[in-house]
Amino acid sequence: MLSRSGRSTDPSTDPSSRSGGVDVYLLPAVVGGGLGDIEEVLAAGRHLAAAGFRLILYRDAGRPLPPNVDGPWDWPPVERRDRVARRSGAALTVAPSWGVSAGPSRPARFGRGGPWEVEARSVERSYGSDRTLHVSLEEFARTLPSAAETRERFREGGVPARAIVPRYRAAEAADEVDVFRSAFRAFRGFDRPNVLHLFATFRPDRTFAREFPEAVQTGPLGSGHRHSAFAPSRTRGRREWVWYASPSSAERIAPAVLAGLAEVRPAVTLYVRSPRPWPSVEGKPGIRVVTAPVAPRAWRSRFRRADLRIVTGSRTLLEAMEVGGPFLYFNGVLGRGAGRRRHRPEKIRAWLDLARRAGVGADLQTDLADFARGRRVAEVVRRAAGRQGGWARFPRSLGPSGFSPARADAGRVLVAVARELSRPGARSVDIVARWRRSNP
Repeated sequence: MLSRSGRSTDPSTDPSSRSGGVDVYLLPAVVGGGLGDIEEVLAAGRHLAAAGFRLILYRDAGRPLPPNVDGPWDWPPVERRDRVARRSGAALTVAPSWGVSAGPSRPARFGRGGPWEVEARSVERSYGSDRTLHVSLEEFARTLPSAAETRERFREGGVPARAIVPRYRAAEAADEVDVFRSAFRAFRGFDRPNVLHLFATFRPDRTFAREFPEAVQTGPLGSGHRHSAFAPSRTRGRREWVWYASPSSAERIAPAVLAGLAEVRPAVTLYVRSPRPWPSVEGKPGIRVVTAPVAPRAWRSRFRRADLRIVTGSRTLLEAMEVGGPFLYFNGVLGRGAGRRRHRPEKIRAWLDLARRAGVGADLQTDLADFARGRRVAEVVRRAAGRQGGWARFPRSLGPSGFSPARADAGRVLVAVARELSRPGARSVDIVARWRRSNP
């Protein structure tokens, strides 16, 4: 059975015939709890489609798609199939965290296979393991060595800062760090020689590379959309901010955001996209909370034309950087009072490291860091809206550093890998091994 999703590919312009013998299978799924895992796979698909590769969304007959995959999403040109759709001699699959989303079941604790296990196995069986290359899109900017990862788990778990060092020493003595390292390897599927694990980030971590040489570090994966120049809207003297507010704790700082905007002129309207209602601010002037799905094209237009964007996770952060213009970042907080702490702050930390190296003003760095912690929210909002201090010189573009040109863009890496696989006689294990050896 064949149906089309998103922008169709005309049979008369078959991409696989233009770019050689590779069929690309997209395996989108939610891994970390956020919908960005799905969008990341679709972004990879856009890069590959633009290079002329045929994209397939294959789900075995009778098996429903994983939750949230149907969207609405801005799909690249993709064929929907209920069986392996072999047209070429090789296959490339793209999944978020392959070991979790598409890896096989194992006779061990937590050994259940991923939601794409059946399809990934069928693809590999059809094309052969040497002619199947699985791309695993790992969490953005999460390139922490085991020691740092252990300390970060303690911090996020609520261990007070003063107690983290002794807690870590006890964990090391009890071999907890070694257990984590082994589990990380097992659940990521590092033992699979035909899986290319891409760890996109702003700057490579060489300690992480030495500890996990299977992890191929690259620059960020762009959205694959063409963006026109940043052009904030000006409608009847008003401005609009947009807020992609997926963390449940975002509503906790919303009153302070509104307080910061209350006396700003020209007035600012806050458009909030949230998966849940916000009863604490319902009916208040200057805010619109949208909980229903938003058409992708309408959202992109609003996002692009916003005067400022409040973003979360990795996908909207990267999209804000692509579009240009000022943004704030809030990925949620855990706990309250003295025990309040940021949730997964490595993305904004990585951006702030880029900003510091690029000479961005210290006041702007402080504002962004404090807002991400849920501190000084109203003050930071007023400063951002008034373009005070460093906000008047918000960096237009900050690119990754420390990568070779071949690795600085994950989209280009994907296309390069697909083209390598399309060559006659190419073997997936050789391609993966070559990329692993070339780690910085």
